[in-house]
Amino acid sequence: MTEMLLAVQQPFDFQECLVFLSRSKQEVLHVTTPDTVRKLMRIGERLILVELQGEQGHIRVVFPVDDVSEMEMESIERGVRDWLDLDRDLTPFEAMGAEDELLAPLIEAHRGLRMIGFPDLFEALTWAIIGQQITLSFAYTIKRRFVERYGEQRVVEGRTYWTFPRAERIASLEPEALRELQFSRRKAEYIIDIAQEITGETLSKSALQSQSSTDIRQRLLAIRGVGEWTADYVLMKCFQDASAFPIADVGLHQAIQHQLGTAKKPTIEEVRRYGESWQGWEGYATFYLWRSLYGNV
Repeated sequence: MTEMLLAVQQPFDFQECLVFLSRSKQEVLHVTTPDTVRKLMRIGERLILVELQGEQGHIRVVFPVDDVSEMEMESIERGVRDWLDLDRDLTPFEAMGAEDELLAPLIEAHRGLRMIGFPDLFEALTWAIIGQQITLSFAYTIKRRFVERYGEQRVVEGRTYWTFPRAERIASLEPEALRELQFSRRKAEYIIDIAQEITGETLSKSALQSQSSTDIRQRLLAIRGVGEWTADYVLMKCFQDASAFPIADVGLHQAIQHQLGTAKKPTIEEVRRYGESWQGWEGYATFYLWRSLYGNV
């Protein structure tokens, strides 16, 4: 069995990350146990099953059934580090949050949680668009249908593991194909358009990464179907922008209300005022507030 050990910027808590990854029983792109998470990763043309285990401030990466080359290991390490935001120094966030009435108890309770994201731009945009104006539960249902129809699979020890559909596979579809999965017509059109842009190389994460957050946001907003919430969400979860702030997010408002114990949700202006004290860490503040909504799973 091949494996490698990844050093992680402290503070880091693998169990806290597992709680987040375990929050929906409908998740189809990774499989958790109380101590591990398994994910099928595409490296070149290979589908490699990866298992992550926590180990005293490190992550042990195990390949249960594959022989993996050094080059593949390097790609997998980059993918894992991006997925779990492992290279982030959270010390400044913790220092800021310790003085904040909303964040202080969350940071104390969930110290070491990372802003877990979507390294793949097509997956991040598709998931954000799927989730627009529907319940989280229904969004997961649609994602599962989409992945099981158009993703790639591998069966290991009787369990099926999936990868997110490739943009190339979706670009050639007609909207009716996604309508069968209960996508709205508009969302079907948006996602196919995005797949075509990515396939046509007029939209790419690598090209955007060299730009400022403001410029990335403007490019995302130029995509049909991407509004301010979606752009900010993708900045957070795909580009690892710790300052991205999805200020209109319903879950964020619920979490603030929950933390304050008030009868009414905050207004946008009230959320904006809270965000003034989170400058540079708005994305992490949002992520920790979301964490307060799903208990210990």
